[in-house]
Amino acid sequence: MEYEDRITIWAPEGIELDYTLAGLGSRFIAASVDTVIRIAVLGALIGVLAALGASPTALLIVLIVGTFLALFAYDVAFEVWAGGRTPGKRWSGLRVLMTSGQPVSFAPSAVRNLMRIVDEWATAFIPGTISILVTKRCQRLGDLAAGTIVIRERGAGTPALATAELRNLRPELDVTAVSASELAAIRDFLSRREKLTAESRARVAGVLAERVAGKVGGLTEGQLSPEQLLETVAAAKAAAAG
Repeated sequence: MEYEDRITIWAPEGIELDYTLAGLGSRFIAASVDTVIRIAVLGALIGVLAALGASPTALLIVLIVGTFLALFAYDVAFEVWAGGRTPGKRWSGLRVLMTSGQPVSFAPSAVRNLMRIVDEWATAFIPGTISILVTKRCQRLGDLAAGTIVIRERGAGTPALATAELRNLRPELDVTAVSASELAAIRDFLSRREKLTAESRARVAGVLAERVAGKVGGLTEGQLSPEQLLETVAAAKAAAAG
């Protein structure tokens, strides 16, 4: 698509997040990159086994099993354990999310990828293409069945956390004014931040840090990045509870 379709989702922390939906072109590019990787890896494996003298029967078995893994397990594994991004999606700046904005889990990923049989392979990509073009959230049939969306990341970087600085923080920082609900939001964010888009991660961290910064006694302005501040609050609360 030439224009940007955007969607607004409420994060569990009560923060409104805007995402840019991936269109047909960017998804095609990502799929093409993944296809090249699949073929290259499977071809290399077959070539090595053939060079080692594997029998035609063994090569056929490897080809059948490898093709299944390449067509199904490849996408599911990367979507579940790599934050919703296959190598092709990472290269294209795309990510699979649940429609709630949460990271995609195994069952929805399995459903959306098994549906490729209907979306793409058995139907010459026609239903999947039409579905992406006409649905409000640019979803192919697999996305509709699984409750997932594909978004395009902005490429906003997330500052690296200086853990050495965190270890050397002054003990007089006082976090007693941070409420239980604020602490729960902080802990929820910290537990899932690695699976958020860079843009969303930075925004959620910034909003949460802004909420609690004034309640942290002994903190010098600019001393900590938003994520460092949230880590400090969570660690201090845990230490106090212990």
